[in-house]
Amino acid sequence: MTLDYIKIIDGGVTAVPGFLASGVHAGLKKEKLDLAILYNSKLCSAAGVFTTNRVKAASLLLTMERIKEGYAHGVVVNAGNANACNGPQGLDDAAAMTRAAAKELGIDEKYMLVSSTGVIGEPMPMEKVLPGITKAAGKLSADGGHAAAKAIMTTDLVPKECAVQLEIEGHTVTIGGMAKGSGMIHPNMATMLAFITTDAVIKPSILQQALKQVVDDTFNMITVDGDTSTNDSVLVLASGDAGHSPIVEGTTQYEIFTAGLREVCKKLAQDIARDGEGATTLLEVVVKNAPTIKDARLAARAVAGSNLFKCAVFGEDANWGRILCAVGYSGAQFDPGKVDIYLGDEQVAQNGGAVPFSEERAKEILGRDKVTVTVDLKAGEKCAAAWGCDLTYQYVRINGSYRT
Repeated sequence: MTLDYIKIIDGGVTAVPGFLASGVHAGLKKEKLDLAILYNSKLCSAAGVFTTNRVKAASLLLTMERIKEGYAHGVVVNAGNANACNGPQGLDDAAAMTRAAAKELGIDEKYMLVSSTGVIGEPMPMEKVLPGITKAAGKLSADGGHAAAKAIMTTDLVPKECAVQLEIEGHTVTIGGMAKGSGMIHPNMATMLAFITTDAVIKPSILQQALKQVVDDTFNMITVDGDTSTNDSVLVLASGDAGHSPIVEGTTQYEIFTAGLREVCKKLAQDIARDGEGATTLLEVVVKNAPTIKDARLAARAVAGSNLFKCAVFGEDANWGRILCAVGYSGAQFDPGKVDIYLGDEQVAQNGGAVPFSEERAKEILGRDKVTVTVDLKAGEKCAAAWGCDLTYQYVRINGSYRT
């Protein structure tokens, strides 16, 4: 539920005044847009959270190093090639992308970030990428956010955008975002890219703290297939143009800003789960009354990530035993003899055992485009939610021929 002081507005990254974006076809993909630039002429506070995979793409390694300084003007992003596992040449190519973008924009190269997504282990076609960057720089506009959101897609079926407004000290603050992700999605950052903009006044260290806090509740609570990619990134740029005093941790202003950031990230995270490769159903798993937030998160993610239960959702089979089984191996602390389970509003288990329920009603619930599973551990007061999707025949078809 959206808090009453957060207003959802149209748009994405360029809904925030001062940010420009573009999306163009550079030729990395046959026909679709495949290269984007996000830019602000003002040097912005910058923060990022990245994949936990030990194998990291060259673009990600470069961005991780540059963002340590805490400031950036923007990011250049390509789809169609991950620039991962390409050795020293990959690092050279990533740097060349930022150098080309910085030259076009008239900024210092060290303040340009880079991100890539696509096939792993194939050399970057720089003869296409570099002219594409020139083209994208020439098309930057305040209306370019949607094109940018389309240009970062891989197997995504739809672009993913969100924007909100809120007030801090009487000043309107806008937060916008775009993301891509469909397969290789799993907690602790998945094969997803997310780029968030805001005009809030906030120091890099505080922005980093807020982002990490929010990512743990949102992007790290989604799963599609259990794979964690080499390129996963969430980047935030804050221009400071809103005009309020700097946001400080532990204040009402910090809580308001973090709530707005969470709203954007949650919407993008749910859109990624909903758009899982071959998916027909968004799966929401709510675990309540856990002893700790860690236990709640462990249990929710285990159920959302259970291939057996994901198949049951696709088959509209109310096999609640697979839910309890997943909670059991999650690592969460609870008493199996106290657990209640609901599919939608239909209770299917009580105190760890079967109860009479309507198979027809349960089947109807599982056939919806969004299914909410509630697991009541009755072991505390903490709650967490995770999001995933069903596992379908189409997922196998897509990933059986990903390179072709």
